[in-house]
Amino acid sequence: MLILWCSNAEHVKQVVLIGYPFAGMWRSAAQQLARQKLDAVGKGKSGGSFPRLRQVVTYQSTANHAAASAQSVERTSELDRGSEFKSGLRFLKPSSPSLSPLDSAFVELVDLLPQCWRSSSAVDFNQDHSKPQSPLPGSDTRAYASAVEADELCDEEIDSKDEDEDDVENFPDDSHGDSALDAEACLEQKMRKKKYRELYKRQVKIETEAWQRAATEYKDLMTEMCRKSLAPNLPFAQSLLLSWFEPLRDGILEEQRAYANREHREHRSMYGPYICQLPADMLAVITMHRLMGLLMSDQEHGCVKVIHAAVVIGEAVEQEVRIFQLMNSKKKSNVAEVNTNSHGDVANEEELEATRQADLKSKKVVRDKVKKLVRQNKLRRVDSILKHASTDEPWNTVIHVKLGSRLLELMLETSFVRAPSSQDGDDFGELRPAFQHKFKNHVLRQNVNRIYGVIECDPLVLAEIDQSVRHMVMPYMPMLVKPLPWKGFYEGGYLYLKSSIMRTQGAKEQRMAVIDTPRKNMKVVVEALNVLGETGWKINKPVLDVVEKLWEAGGGIADLVEASDVPIPEKPSSADKEAWLKWKQAISQAKRTNSERHSLRCDTELKLGVANKLRDEEAFYYPHNLDFRGRAYPMHPHLNHLGNDLCRGLLTFADGKPLGPHGLRWIKIQLANLYGGSVGKMSFNDRAAFAEDHMEDILDSAERPLDGKRFWLTAEDPFQFLAACIDVRDSIASGNPETYVSHLPVHQDGSCNGLQHYAALGRDRIGAQSVNLVAGDKPCDVYSGIAERVKIIMEKDALKNPLTSRNAASARLLQGQIDRKLVKQTVMTSVYGVTFIGARMQILNRLKERSPIAVDPVDTYRAACYAAKVTLDALGEMFKEARCIMSWLGDCARIIAAAGHTVKWTSPLGLPVVQPYRKHSRHLVKTSLQVLALRNSDETHPVLASRQRSAFPPNFVHSLDSSHMMMTALACSKAGLTFAGKCSFVLSRRWLLGPHSLD
Repeated sequence: MLILWCSNAEHVKQVVLIGYPFAGMWRSAAQQLARQKLDAVGKGKSGGSFPRLRQVVTYQSTANHAAASAQSVERTSELDRGSEFKSGLRFLKPSSPSLSPLDSAFVELVDLLPQCWRSSSAVDFNQDHSKPQSPLPGSDTRAYASAVEADELCDEEIDSKDEDEDDVENFPDDSHGDSALDAEACLEQKMRKKKYRELYKRQVKIETEAWQRAATEYKDLMTEMCRKSLAPNLPFAQSLLLSWFEPLRDGILEEQRAYANREHREHRSMYGPYICQLPADMLAVITMHRLMGLLMSDQEHGCVKVIHAAVVIGEAVEQEVRIFQLMNSKKKSNVAEVNTNSHGDVANEEELEATRQADLKSKKVVRDKVKKLVRQNKLRRVDSILKHASTDEPWNTVIHVKLGSRLLELMLETSFVRAPSSQDGDDFGELRPAFQHKFKNHVLRQNVNRIYGVIECDPLVLAEIDQSVRHMVMPYMPMLVKPLPWKGFYEGGYLYLKSSIMRTQGAKEQRMAVIDTPRKNMKVVVEALNVLGETGWKINKPVLDVVEKLWEAGGGIADLVEASDVPIPEKPSSADKEAWLKWKQAISQAKRTNSERHSLRCDTELKLGVANKLRDEEAFYYPHNLDFRGRAYPMHPHLNHLGNDLCRGLLTFADGKPLGPHGLRWIKIQLANLYGGSVGKMSFNDRAAFAEDHMEDILDSAERPLDGKRFWLTAEDPFQFLAACIDVRDSIASGNPETYVSHLPVHQDGSCNGLQHYAALGRDRIGAQSVNLVAGDKPCDVYSGIAERVKIIMEKDALKNPLTSRNAASARLLQGQIDRKLVKQTVMTSVYGVTFIGARMQILNRLKERSPIAVDPVDTYRAACYAAKVTLDALGEMFKEARCIMSWLGDCARIIAAAGHTVKWTSPLGLPVVQPYRKHSRHLVKTSLQVLALRNSDETHPVLASRQRSAFPPNFVHSLDSSHMMMTALACSKAGLTFAGKCSFVLSRRWLLGPHSLD
């Protein structure tokens, strides 16, 4: 029996660590103890029948020692599991006030267990988290070898969390008076556990079996084709992927066979051991889907850089290898656990630490030995070593690019597309490569060019690529269960997918700064990330239905991109040079527009694909992590609450709250805010009155969004506005809006947060009034204020003579064009380090969205240059203190960089920030496809002084902004308010709104 082994505190600790996760263990122990106690008391042998328990009484010093060690552990680092464990042992204590010696010994044992548990479960954030931690011997490795074992493991993990509650429910207790209520509560709890268990199993399969499911789907389709002797009725994009799958898989199989047979070829000795660690069908799916995904998000219209594609594919293979090996290591882990427990004893902490140190040393020896054997081309010994070596060490970038390049090369060799057949049917079309490897010349600056390799897809593939989005595998989907709480740099977030608390982009200096920070210093940051990740979401089905119909009709409405490309201009018939020049400019503009539309179409398809996959889920969650400045972002990149109007309109809170007496008023204010323009700058009462005045149009938008007046399309944020219209309609239709349960996120919008921080830092009262840090009846609009200043300056310049003033012509062109929208982006980004070139591009893009202001594009470009200069000058006049602070921060960074150091600081919440800007060295790697130049940057390289100086002011403000957001998240959580991301979507029974948001 397990409890009778606990002869000392160390054994108690180990028994708790090993025995606690197993369902029914304590229940069986309690029953056996109860039976033995009754038998012993009846026979008068209470002391002799329990020699081990008697030792617990004898070894009182052991219990005192355990209690003292528990007090030395900081209370803030205690895990909730310890309290759950102790509550689960309450039923073991006798209720009688007069205790026998046996009962006293047993009570002391029960009190000792949670103390030992707490002393063993305290985890410091500053332990070595530089790589994922290996499981302790005998502990649950969270790995499985089949779907059946996965289900069993999920059951064990879930049961272990709720085991104590089960014991309390099933153990007779006379103190419960109302048995009917207890039975109902018990049944409800069991249903909740069953539901959670099913969701947990689905989440595990989503994270671990995505690539394998895609490979199985392709193989099933191939089998169907062979059985029916014809191609299945598939969309063209999916049939393309299917036609590439089998040849690519066979090519990878041949590569694996060649390595196994030691058929030497250049580079195979380097990537060969790694290409053999996954089945060929999974490698084929990863290569196809990753390449297609990069082509969908490219900025060069059908091209992706070879080095980017190779790294992404190599990293995806490494991640899947780790999951695949975990899946196949469960049996070995179980055997080792049985062997360990069968001896009735467990190694102590010193032995475990010695084992870990020996493992680290052996890994280094293995790594050095493999490198030496690879150089000697002794492939058989390399293969043998890798089969038996641990794979905790991460692959380096050289391995990623060599493996990724070879898989890309196989993709190029095996993927083809057939050109359209002729109309007479005699020609079935030419069979040509679907992808080609080419080199492009990129102009960095005058007389400085750089040639880089790209993978370019065929125009036929490019034409259909946006339709293949919904068939793509997206590993980092929103989670069906709450994310794991962050406990270390690599511990938290997704259950199995690789997760890190910070996106360091390879900057080791920043990563080590976070790892070396004590857990207590990171407590607030970690708690805020956990709060953000625990916010539940669901899809707004009525809005999704409207979006789907608009998208199927061709888009071009409510900020949806057009589904078709702009036509390419035909060549001029005359030989006039000016006509040919204009034709070339029109061709360039049309291609650029089509490229932008292609990217936007792929982005929309990705968002809708995710929304449809999550359509019927009652709740899903977004794990969050940080960038190096401390800003929190969801780890899922496509559909999240930080996205555009489409994303926010498609998402609602999973947990609703009754509107109460003031909720409907706040939704009306939300409607006015989303309508935008001058309406959003009125007082709260005027905004609510605006919604009342347009209630007929609002209800019509909710009832007939496509066939009615379409009032919702006139709003600045149409899809969010439509969602609010539907919520107003439903609350009124309920008959009692106060009891109506609303899921609508209502957000408070900050007034240019960067300027708010600078105004507060500089005690700038004028600037504070402009950004609403000073209370007023109506909100001030800093963007409109800047636009008015710009308009006044341009009106003066327009009166000047164009012959004597070079700005007069541009000022006249811009008459009637200056408004809030034109200058908003420049004002927002001015405090984040926007340069004149960036401001010029922002204003030029806004002007292009409108009707042409000039016949000659050169005049439009000059007008944008003039408007950018005037806008930045107006900003300097209004926010002088902000400019002074920015200059002072820049000077500090210049001095620090001149001394050869990177700029470092600690955010108000204790997060260390290190600017990662150093000079890069180029490391040439010869792959099977081409020679790739890898960037290499570490602490030994000199700092980039100019970059350190220009980036410090915006990065510093970003860190303050993120601290403010996290403090708001924690405050809202304590107040019972739902909070989401950097936009404060806050909803509660009292409808209290958080103060922090970004535009």
